[in-house]
Amino acid sequence: MVDFVQLQHAMKERLERDRAIHIIEAEGATLEDAVSEAAALLNLSVRHIEYEVIAKGFSGFMGTGAKNWKIKAYERVTVETIKEEKKAAVEEAAAAAKAALDKDGQAYVHLLHDGACLKVLPPVGRGRKVNPSDVTQLIAARGISNYSMDKVTAIIKEEKGAYVRIGDFQHIPVNDAMVSVDITADEMKAVITVTPPGSGGCDLSLETYLSYLRNNRVIFGIDEEGLSQFADDPSYNEPVQVAQGTRPEDGRDSYIQYNFETDQSSVRLREGSNGRVDFKDLNIIQNVVEGQPLAVKIPAEDGVMGRTVTGKVIPAKNGREIAIPLGKNVHLGDDGVTVVADMNGQVVIAGGKINVEPVYTVQGNVNIKTGNIIFLGTVIITGNVEDGYSVKAAGNIEVDGTVEKAELDAEGDIIVHQGITGKSSGIIRSGRSIWARFIENSHVEAGNMVVVSDGIINSQVDAFRRIICKGKRASIVGGRLRATEEINAKSIGSPTSGTETICEVGFDPKSKEQLEILEVQKAENEKQLEEVQLNIQTLINIKKQRKSLPEDKEAYLTELMDKRQELTEDLRKNKEETEKIQSFLNTLKARGRVSASSKVYPGVKILIRDAKEDVRNEYRAVTFILESGLVRVTKYEEPDEEIKKGPDGYISN
Repeated sequence: MVDFVQLQHAMKERLERDRAIHIIEAEGATLEDAVSEAAALLNLSVRHIEYEVIAKGFSGFMGTGAKNWKIKAYERVTVETIKEEKKAAVEEAAAAAKAALDKDGQAYVHLLHDGACLKVLPPVGRGRKVNPSDVTQLIAARGISNYSMDKVTAIIKEEKGAYVRIGDFQHIPVNDAMVSVDITADEMKAVITVTPPGSGGCDLSLETYLSYLRNNRVIFGIDEEGLSQFADDPSYNEPVQVAQGTRPEDGRDSYIQYNFETDQSSVRLREGSNGRVDFKDLNIIQNVVEGQPLAVKIPAEDGVMGRTVTGKVIPAKNGREIAIPLGKNVHLGDDGVTVVADMNGQVVIAGGKINVEPVYTVQGNVNIKTGNIIFLGTVIITGNVEDGYSVKAAGNIEVDGTVEKAELDAEGDIIVHQGITGKSSGIIRSGRSIWARFIENSHVEAGNMVVVSDGIINSQVDAFRRIICKGKRASIVGGRLRATEEINAKSIGSPTSGTETICEVGFDPKSKEQLEILEVQKAENEKQLEEVQLNIQTLINIKKQRKSLPEDKEAYLTELMDKRQELTEDLRKNKEETEKIQSFLNTLKARGRVSASSKVYPGVKILIRDAKEDVRNEYRAVTFILESGLVRVTKYEEPDEEIKKGPDGYISN
């Protein structure tokens, strides 16, 4: 049987040895540079190393005070490595276990008070049985002549492992073996010393040893198995330990077992499915959800008393209990020991207590220092969101600066106090409303409204309700804007720009977009179905003429039949989804309007539901509405008062 404790110990030693050989330190101006340097020193690819951040870097201010990132790196222990280590350790442990299992049989001849006795132990594993000639030599060596050979043969055959009388001997009591016992000063050990028997003297049995120890105050911690082996094959005139007391063990103090990383400065990089590490995903924020267990108090343990070999009790101390560090927005679970989150947010330790913060504040810019932000609450950024980074929040996102070619995604509102410069790649999505000073070359989607004070330029803007551009420079120039209820600006279009400006209202932008996708899919499926039908008919005609088809053609016909069924089902689902969306659009009560308090320039395209109007003349202070299926021009209508102020008192102008 494999000793798994030995196996675990061997694996641990080997892994520690390997890691100690490969650990190196590296540094660089950025974390990515430090990791690349470590990979070069280890002569490995980045994906094959593990590392820990020793010191976080700092880019400095105005060229001064810069500090490099420092890391400790080593070769990653892969699944294959662990398998190899485990296999080697298993083989090593199995070999040791096999060697221990193979043991020859043993025979012992003792002279006891009731006569000469023989004990035979059976072999273990592939060990050899006891040889009768070896037993007769042992009997002769003890000077025993009056014994039954038949009984000896029977004992050797039965191998019962107990002493059985085989004959008589002339007992000389003064030559019996003698034993003495010594107990250490702290009474934690007992040692015996045995003198050998003389001619005609008796050996000492296990029962004799145990009785002697009891008579000499040794009553606890006796190694009976070891003493039994010693009684069979004693070592004379040598001190042998036969009893060991137990030291007291103080109880372990209670402690808190955390279910999150308590080191707030720790950087946890992850490897993507392509094997590359994304250095933008630093995973600094530890998000938790309402009801999530954050930590558990492990209770203190009672101490375990010790005992001397003479039976004296040595007292032990019980472990100390500690208070559970409950902070803000957490509570104690029903079990009385588990800390549970009261809300979604970031779990942090502040003042030695566990807290869940509903707001995560980034002091400065979102860039390589912060990495991408994912937070189950509200995110406040005091600086900018730089190119290539993303911020995702379950609550609101508020940016004091600008949003560059980045991705913002919030279930709540998004507030950008400066502006959004997407550089034709930025994507901003909000479950509610988006408030910004300006939007330029960006893709913006809002579940409620988009409110801008300085203008929207060359952007795609979708809002379920309204797009409002209201301020001194509030113009819409270029791009495609879609809203269910209203698009309102100071001016729409440009007298000089050749960029197309499209304003669409009266429908849900997302639903219409989905309808367009469904229409494309329908056309593709119908085209494929037509081709499949034609091929099926051709094969059926050939089969009618020839009575049968070759095996490959028959298989192809079956494949076409399956494809036809699949396409038919896809078209059915497409129709159901289309009807569902159209039904939703028909329930919308919005009449839809496009308004400009100052001017609408020629070249602007107005779409209200299914009606379209290409503006050919310049209009002043007008509102476009749908009337009798046509787009009509009326007097300018102000937007509703409710949109003039945003969340947290943010003013659109």
